[in-house]
Amino acid sequence: MGRKSVAVLDVRSSEVAVIIGERGVNNTFVLKGSKTEEYDGYDEEKFYDANGLADAVIRAVSAVEQMCGERIKELYVGVPGAFTVVEPKEQSIAFPKKRKIGQKEIDALFASGNNQKAGYHFIRATSMIFVTADNRRVVDPSGLSSAMLSGVLSYFYCSEYFVEVMEEIFSEMKINLHYLPSQFAMATYLIPSETRDEYAIFFDAGNQSSTMSVLLGNGVLAQETFPVGRANVVARLMQEFSLPYEAAVSVLSKANLYAKNGGSTEYLFQGVPYEIDSDKLIETVKEGLDGICEAMGAFLEDCSGKELDYKPVFVTGEGLFEIRGALEHISKRVNRVCEQLAPDLPYYNKPSMSSRIALIDLAYEDHRKNGLLQRILNGFGG
Repeated sequence: MGRKSVAVLDVRSSEVAVIIGERGVNNTFVLKGSKTEEYDGYDEEKFYDANGLADAVIRAVSAVEQMCGERIKELYVGVPGAFTVVEPKEQSIAFPKKRKIGQKEIDALFASGNNQKAGYHFIRATSMIFVTADNRRVVDPSGLSSAMLSGVLSYFYCSEYFVEVMEEIFSEMKINLHYLPSQFAMATYLIPSETRDEYAIFFDAGNQSSTMSVLLGNGVLAQETFPVGRANVVARLMQEFSLPYEAAVSVLSKANLYAKNGGSTEYLFQGVPYEIDSDKLIETVKEGLDGICEAMGAFLEDCSGKELDYKPVFVTGEGLFEIRGALEHISKRVNRVCEQLAPDLPYYNKPSMSSRIALIDLAYEDHRKNGLLQRILNGFGG
């Protein structure tokens, strides 16, 4: 694989996608190959069918390698919120005397709070804010002089179960795996840093699983994953109108919560007509969305505080964007302005693409930094 290219595995709650891409001009991305495969998903702890997941991942990897005509050697795996734990910590280190803060000191501060967590694998640490001895609060302390450095930091851990499943899938493929927190990647890619510096609320709506986060600076202050998403709405449609799954998904994609005409509408799916009462359809979709609203409301109540008062909720993911009027309904129910986010890129400007583009962006930055470190260690000798 080319030195400028990165390969990413995006694990969502109903599908996996493997993408090979590289950064283009003006911070755009060029996707050299992409393949999506459906699978059964997961609950709060485990995949429903690990073998089915493995088959889907292997098919996606093989397809992308064939598209690009090259073998993947390094793969960045996005870890969904269900398998991620974020621990915010306040850490502080002191120096024998005043010194100029550099990467060595920052790394030492991060290391001071990185404790082993039973059942989990450490994958990343980021900062919300740094504080120097004279109480200067900064996003980046590099270059400042101080006898002490403290910070409010976020430590990201991936469940050992998730790592074991992935290692087993790739055990015979000779691919080195690196793990990235998916929701963190999306939040920091989609929400501007100046917005996150004053707290931000982020909601990733998936198909079977959704995650909500409170962001501060380059870190995550609180995060929780709920077993709710578009599948809740689909299940209600199946039950209410006696629809097979695929037909319910099709009907949902045509639902419009703004509609006021009432009466019955005929939906044709694979040649089979279904007579659906429009008012009952809207009512059923809203009932399904209310389950998502309840989870969001409970999280917001737990994280209540003046810093978050009146803050909008930034929403992305494939779970809601195809349901016309869904965001407005949720906004009314949780009493918050909800703003939809998507990559600001041609061809990829849909919320369903957020995780893929964000993971490529974070993977590219890690790849670039690791490559630079290796060149420094090798004296730029290649």
